[in-house]
Amino acid sequence: MPEQRLTHLDPLGNARMVDVSPKDVTARRAVAQGRVYMTPETTALVAERAVSKGDVLAVARVAGIQAAKRTSDLLPLCHQVVIGSVLINFEIGDAHIDIETEVNTVDRTGVEMEALTACSVAALTIYDMCKSADKSMTIGEIVLAEKTGGKSGPYRRSEAMGARDGQE
Repeated sequence: MPEQRLTHLDPLGNARMVDVSPKDVTARRAVAQGRVYMTPETTALVAERAVSKGDVLAVARVAGIQAAKRTSDLLPLCHQVVIGSVLINFEIGDAHIDIETEVNTVDRTGVEMEALTACSVAALTIYDMCKSADKSMTIGEIVLAEKTGGKSGPYRRSEAMGARDGQE
């Protein structure tokens, strides 16, 4: 296995922002997935749009989109990218809500961090909106599921959501 070095460190080990200016502008895409565990009663409230704060998934979708656009403000070494689109989908299970975010761009660097940030903030928003009904919620399994574009080529996570811990 070839040795990989951390690109955000200079030869002395100091943090640096990688110079992406010589890179080619290409189409890039990233998909992230996450899950919020909650009681079946809480998922029912979300599905029925009966949470007192409002439509949980609509607010979480907008929050995730905003987060993707502000990722470089949150992560100090993350480049600003021109985001072409952000898609956020939810699937309500018996005792969880799955989140999938997709971010697309045509730029010199990828949008993995934007997809992961969108997923994280959507999950946090679900938690915030449902916490009065269920304080036992858990946010977990936020992963990069797929990416395309760039020098490193395509990546697809081999395990399905929940496969690591046997949860469905």
